[in-house]
Amino acid sequence: MRITCTVNGQPRDADDVWEGESLLYVLRERLGLPGSKNACEQGECGSCTVYLDGETVCACLVAAGQADGRDIRTVEGLADGERLHPVQQAFIETGAVQCGFCTPGLLVQVDALLRGNPDPSDLEIREALAGNLCRCTGYEQILEAVHLAASRRIG
Repeated sequence: MRITCTVNGQPRDADDVWEGESLLYVLRERLGLPGSKNACEQGECGSCTVYLDGETVCACLVAAGQADGRDIRTVEGLADGERLHPVQQAFIETGAVQCGFCTPGLLVQVDALLRGNPDPSDLEIREALAGNLCRCTGYEQILEAVHLAASRRIG
């Protein structure tokens, strides 16, 4: 089947897609967007978190056929050209990027958190990121990064 969707603001097509194939596979292998990571393939680690029609989802759990005609935003769509997204910049400045495997999913989830809650508490951050695992145990730097990004958004 052919999948037609909008990815990071651009219309995209993928041909010869098996409708049970995951959205993650389509993004990475058919559309050349490797930012979302393939780790658990069970929706437990959050490394593949993307926006689907404005809601965060684990792309490994979304069948490609379900993405047809929908709007998808990946970690590649966060930055504005060469300028990093404020959450990306905060992660770099606080050292919240360790091995980097979990980082794309965390960046998308933090962006979603701050859109809904511009000044979250530590507890709210931990709850929002409960589905995103960091195997390097860098959670303190991640908390610091979220607070830094939040402070910059608030002004």
